[in-house]
Amino acid sequence: MTAVSSAALLHGAVPQVLVDVLDWVGTLAFALSGALVGVHKRFDLFGVLFLSFVVAVVGGLARDVLIGAVPPVAMTDIHYFLISIIGGLITFWWYPRVATLKQQIVLFDAVGLALFAVTGTQKAIDYGINPLMAAILGMITGIGGGMTRDVLAGDVPFVLHGDLYAIAALAAGATVSLGHALGVTPFAPMLLGAAICVFLRLMAIYCGWRAPVARWQDDDPS
Repeated sequence: MTAVSSAALLHGAVPQVLVDVLDWVGTLAFALSGALVGVHKRFDLFGVLFLSFVVAVVGGLARDVLIGAVPPVAMTDIHYFLISIIGGLITFWWYPRVATLKQQIVLFDAVGLALFAVTGTQKAIDYGINPLMAAILGMITGIGGGMTRDVLAGDVPFVLHGDLYAIAALAAGATVSLGHALGVTPFAPMLLGAAICVFLRLMAIYCGWRAPVARWQDDDPS
C-alpha cells in the first residue's frame, strides 16, 4: 500500500513535509492493522512483523511493478520498512493497549487508504497509463496489502465483502482520473478524491453503508 512520496505529484501545492507525514501515518496505520490480525491469529514475532510489513507495502509494490516503476519505492526508501517493523513491534509487545485504539486506527486507515489511492492513481497516470486503468491501479495500491494480509491469515479478503473499502479507494482513483481527463491541475482532484474516500469509509463505519449483495436461495424472501 505504499504511496509515492513526491512533491512533483502535488506540483508544490502543499509542503513536502506534510505529504511525508501523512504518508507515514497511513503506513503506520496499515502496519498496525496487519500486526493486530497477526497477534489475534497467534502468529509468532516473525509472523506478526511479516504481516505488518506486507500490509504496508504490497499494494505499492504491485502498482510499481505493473507500471514499470522499478525498483519499487518501497524497496528504495527505508522509511516504509522501519515504520512497518516499529508498528509490528509496538502491537506485539503492547497488544492490549493497541487494541483499545481501534477507532483511532480505523480513522488513520481511512486517511491512509485515501492517500495511497489518489497518489497511486496519479503515479500511474504520470507513467502513461490509461486513466481508467490508472484508477484501478490506485485502488490496488490502497487495498493490495489488506487483501494479502487476509489471505495469509486464512480469511476471505475483507475488501470483497466489507463496508465500501475497495469502492472508496476506486472512487478516489476515479476522481483523480476524471480530473486528468478534464485537464485539471492534479492537486484539486487528488484532494477531492481523498475526501470522497474518507467520507465513504466513515459512512460505512458509522452509518452501516454497504455495497449490494446478491440474494441467495436461503435468504428470507421478506
